[in-house]
Amino acid sequence: MTGHVVVAPDKFKGTLTAPRVAAAVARGLRDVVPDLDVRCLPVADGGDGTVDAAAAAGFVRVGRWVTGPAGRPVPASFAVRGDTAVVEVAAAAGSALLDRPAPMTATSRGVGELLRSAHDLGCRRLVLGAGGSACTDGGRGMLDGLGGRDLRDVELVLATDVDNPLLGPHGAAAVYGPQKGATPRQVEELEARLRDWADEIDPSYADHPGAGAAGGIGFAALAVLGATRRPGIDVVLDLVGFADHLPGARLVITGEGSLDHQTAHGKAPAGVAKAAGGVPVVAVAGRCAVDPADLGIEAAYALLDVEPDLARCLAEPEPVLRRLAGRIAADRLGE
Repeated sequence: MTGHVVVAPDKFKGTLTAPRVAAAVARGLRDVVPDLDVRCLPVADGGDGTVDAAAAAGFVRVGRWVTGPAGRPVPASFAVRGDTAVVEVAAAAGSALLDRPAPMTATSRGVGELLRSAHDLGCRRLVLGAGGSACTDGGRGMLDGLGGRDLRDVELVLATDVDNPLLGPHGAAAVYGPQKGATPRQVEELEARLRDWADEIDPSYADHPGAGAAGGIGFAALAVLGATRRPGIDVVLDLVGFADHLPGARLVITGEGSLDHQTAHGKAPAGVAKAAGGVPVVAVAGRCAVDPADLGIEAAYALLDVEPDLARCLAEPEPVLRRLAGRIAADRLGE
């Protein structure tokens, strides 16, 4: 059989990491086509899982204890290859690190500590995946964690699919504060804090697309650290060398837990399809609530297509995903 298959999924949130999704798909494909050349390139959109994707692509994972969002030490990691480091906000200031929501007190300090650690290792290109944060501190904690370093001697890339400004009805507090547990009154207070912070630093940056990312970490990254914003999936595809694996490919398989209306707005499957350069793309998902053609995807295969028991799909997704990949192989890879 000529031609290889590129497997480039995001995570199935809450059930499987992207590397585990890719591995299950590869096993299912080879169940049907044993000698198939499968290239596993798990991806992410800049949120949690970005470091996992980099590590799967050959970056070395570096562990550190940092200040978590509640102010207590937590274990975290970033990924390094050469002079490039990949840091994700969720690793040090993610909602999953809190026992309970703390919308008014959660800090991004640990993010700055990870950036400082990467800088100490000599990394001069830093990718900051801004997603999944528990905080709305405008990046003040991140700057404190950097210990006064301004990182002007590095290339800092803010990787995010979020284009919200810092302030206003589409800003960090109004849009994401309630998701982090803030009441309407607390949202007003957070908005006031962010406005004062912007006035203190440089209010002209408050309206920049992405300034509202990760509770305003985007603002501090852009205004103080000189970051350049890029769509997260584009950054990750570059990091994992996606384009290098397209020549000779006969199929690309992407996916995420839920293909829905949000997928078109900077999420990994849409980005993979756009970057595939004419190679046919199909997707795997827990569920599909959109027409895959609207995403540039030829077909979507959902777990429920082969396992009608939703509880089993959630409890044991890998064997179901493996069976689903076998169906893809039968449909798409037959001679």
